[in-house]
Amino acid sequence: MSNSVVQGPFFHGTIAKLSVGEFLTAGHRSNYRPEIVMNHIYFTAYLDGAGLAAEIAAELAGGDPVPRVYEVEPTGEFEDDPNVTDKKFPGNPTRSYRSTSPLRVLREITEWTRLTPEQLQTWRERLSALRSDDTAEILN
Repeated sequence: MSNSVVQGPFFHGTIAKLSVGEFLTAGHRSNYRPEIVMNHIYFTAYLDGAGLAAEIAAELAGGDPVPRVYEVEPTGEFEDDPNVTDKKFPGNPTRSYRSTSPLRVLREITEWTRLTPEQLQTWRERLSALRSDDTAEILN
């Protein structure tokens, strides 16, 4: 994909506490399949999409982690995330991307649309089903 046609800003949701200028990198375990080390770092052009990812990461981590969203800058080539594009949604309506290159943290975002308790419960159920499904695949 030509990165020149994709416009930011871009965001990443996580539970990691990061500072401006730090880098998010590939090579960490999947939130959805902890047995898989991811070859890519994921991001989106939708703030609330990154917020959802942060809340899911917090939910899956257990304990009391803080969901965080960062505005990020890709440092290299990136592509549409095949885990949600075409496989689940034609095209890339979620504006979700992945890269093997690091993402530079530009700033932390503290305001996004949070999940309601009902939405969070729905996600708990979805995640539980996904994690117990041995046939669920992550395109890594």
